[in-house]
Amino acid sequence: MLNPKNLVSDKSPFRSLFRIIMVVILGFIIVGPLLGLAISSAFYQGDLLNDLSSSNIQPGFLHAILIMQGVVTFIGLILFPIIYITQLEHKSISPFFPRQKKLLFILILVAGIGLTFPISISPLAEWNININFPEFMNGFESWAKQEEERLAKLTAAITDFKTTGELMLGILVVALLPAIGEELVFRGMIQRELWGGTGNIHVAIWVSATIFSAIHMQFYGFIPRLCLGALFGYLYYWSDNLLLPIFSHFFNNAFAVVMLYLNHLDITDVNMEDGDAALVQYVILSVVLSLGFLYYIWKHYRDFPPVRSDSPPDSIEQHAF
Repeated sequence: MLNPKNLVSDKSPFRSLFRIIMVVILGFIIVGPLLGLAISSAFYQGDLLNDLSSSNIQPGFLHAILIMQGVVTFIGLILFPIIYITQLEHKSISPFFPRQKKLLFILILVAGIGLTFPISISPLAEWNININFPEFMNGFESWAKQEEERLAKLTAAITDFKTTGELMLGILVVALLPAIGEELVFRGMIQRELWGGTGNIHVAIWVSATIFSAIHMQFYGFIPRLCLGALFGYLYYWSDNLLLPIFSHFFNNAFAVVMLYLNHLDITDVNMEDGDAALVQYVILSVVLSLGFLYYIWKHYRDFPPVRSDSPPDSIEQHAF
């Protein structure tokens, strides 16, 4: 049975899930953007809101949009959820990060997965980018391509780092804050409540991963992002430690940001945005390595199941298939 002490709320899971979604909407859709726009506009000469919607790149746009995105992520996905958990549900954040055996070595394996997993799913990414819709979906396809082009242009603008300082700011805003916030919300909160509501961890993982991918509004990257969300979900399920999906998420984003930076400096020819599948031998090798890393992590937590200080011995759940 699922230990209710491990849930975000003592209320019914779906009632709690509704409240979580409302809190995220309030913070991420309303308060965060308004506050972020107000703060970032002070550092920008021009109409930031208009330039943001049209992707019109002006001097100072990079810093302004990074500041805005950082504020939105921090307010909507970190601050408001933490306030919800600690002040409205009267829960502690510390159970999300239990002390565990061999954690440093496990994180090294997670970093290895961060290098091999994107290569493993690169054929899926290439297929997703080149997908063709039936004629009756022409309207959706046109909208999806326009949105993809707009977001690609915006992404290129906010990752066009000229200095090491800008790179560090980019890693903070594009990698660290989203890793903490999105994993807290989608794995720590939504996945847990879906698990409690459905009683099926696999449904919870894949539904939360689907929502996670969908909110990015980039259909031509939907499938690989869905796979990443599922990866983060299983890492959290096996370990019961939010640090694993946070670190995996951070490593994935930070590695992409650094490689983009090096590509812009012509230090490497690797282009993380081309969407082409890796050579088949690299895909096979990466699949084997990814499965090996994942098997070791799963076996480690099967042999040393997560134990919480607030859980009696007879309520400890064995995280194994």
